[in-house]
Amino acid sequence: MMLKLKTNLFLLCMILVQGLSAQTDSYKYKRAISGVTATWHTLQLPDQMLKHIQPGFGDLRIYGINGKDTLEVPYILKQRADKISSTEIDFKQLNQSVNENGYYFTFQSPAANTINQIVLSFKQANFDWKTNLEGSNDNKEWFKILNNYRILSIKNSDTDYEFTRLNFPDAKFQYFRILLKSPVQPVLVSAKIAKTDTVKGVYKKISHRPLRITKDAVTKASTIDVSLDGLVPVSYLKINVQSDFDFYRAVKIEYATDSFKTDKGIQYNYSDLYEGNITSLEKPEFNFDNTTASRLRITIQNNDNKPLRIRDLELKGNIYELIARFDDPKYTYALLYGNPDVAAPSYDIEKFEQKIPANVSAIVVGEQQNNPAYIIKTEKPLFENKAWLWGLMAVIIILLGWFSFKMLKNSSGS
Repeated sequence: MMLKLKTNLFLLCMILVQGLSAQTDSYKYKRAISGVTATWHTLQLPDQMLKHIQPGFGDLRIYGINGKDTLEVPYILKQRADKISSTEIDFKQLNQSVNENGYYFTFQSPAANTINQIVLSFKQANFDWKTNLEGSNDNKEWFKILNNYRILSIKNSDTDYEFTRLNFPDAKFQYFRILLKSPVQPVLVSAKIAKTDTVKGVYKKISHRPLRITKDAVTKASTIDVSLDGLVPVSYLKINVQSDFDFYRAVKIEYATDSFKTDKGIQYNYSDLYEGNITSLEKPEFNFDNTTASRLRITIQNNDNKPLRIRDLELKGNIYELIARFDDPKYTYALLYGNPDVAAPSYDIEKFEQKIPANVSAIVVGEQQNNPAYIIKTEKPLFENKAWLWGLMAVIIILLGWFSFKMLKNSSGS
C-alpha cells in the first residue's frame, strides 16, 4: 500500500512539473499595418526584415487586436516571378527543296496561327549555319521574319552545346518557310513550332558594391565576387560582357550561405544558384529560384581562351508579398515575426486560392519596432524557485495528510 502511495505521488508531481514548464510562443519584432478597408489585401514584405525571419518565412504572423480580442489573419505568401507558358502548334512539313541560296523547309498549319518560336533538331552535330525565316498566307507571297539568324551545335569530349531555337516576335501566318545556308544538306529530324507567352513578374533592381574580379592561371577560370547592399532576394543576373569575338564558356553562380574567420580573413561557404553556359549567341541572362542572399560568386571557365572582359552586372529579385484575408476592418492589425522556434502556419485559404479576387488593393506596412509584448525569459531550475518549492511542499503535505487519513480510516474499519 505504501509503495503504491509513493508511486501515485511521484506521477502527480511529474505532471505538475510538466504543466509548470510549458512555454508560449513569442515574436520579437512588430510592424504596424494600416489601410485595411476590405476583406482582401496584399502587403509587400520590406527587404530589411528578411534577416530577422526564418529562412522559410514560417514565423510570419498577422494579428488583429480589438480590446481584449485577438484575431489571427490567414495569408498566402507569394513571390511574383515570370510565368511562362508554351502551346505547341499543329504543323506538317509540306516540302523540302534546294537552290543556290541553300536548303528550304516549308511547313503548313490548318489555319493561320500566331507563333513566336521554332525549335529545330538535326541529325548532324558540329555545325554553324545561318538561317532565314519567312511567313505566308497563300504559299506564294512571302514576308521575312528573321534574316541571317545563327544556329549552332558543338559536340566533343569537353562540350555538348546546341542552339537551334528560333525566337522572333509574334507572327501570324498559315505557312512558314525556313532557309538553311549550309554547305551540306541538313538532315532535319524534327521541328516543334509553338506560341510562348510570358506573364512578367514583379522585380526590384538590386545594387551592388564594386566587383572584385580575379583570374586564376592554374584553374584557367575568372571569379567575380559580388557584395550586395544587404540581405535581399535575388532571382535574375545579367553579365554584361565586352567582347569582339564569339565565345562559349561554362559558368557557375553561387550565393554565400555563411561565413567563418581564418588566418587569411573572413571566408564563405557557398551553395549553387545556377550552372550552365555563357555564350555570345544568347543573351547573358540567367534566371533561378528567388533566393535571399548578401553575397554572390560567379565563376567563368576560360580553359585556354582569353578571359572575358566583364563590364558590369545587372541584378534583380522578385518581391515577396502576402495576400491576406481581413475578416473585420475594425481591428488594429500588425505583422509579427522573429521567432526561430515556431512552426509555419497552415491556413485553409491555401486550398481555395482560385477564389481570391483578381484585383486586390495593397496596404501599408510600417517601420520595424521591438514588440512590447516580447519578454526574454531566463529559465531557472525549478528547485531554485522558492515560490515553486513552497507550493510543491504544500501540495505534498496535503496529499500525505489525505492518504494518511484514508489509511487510518481503513485500518479502524477493519
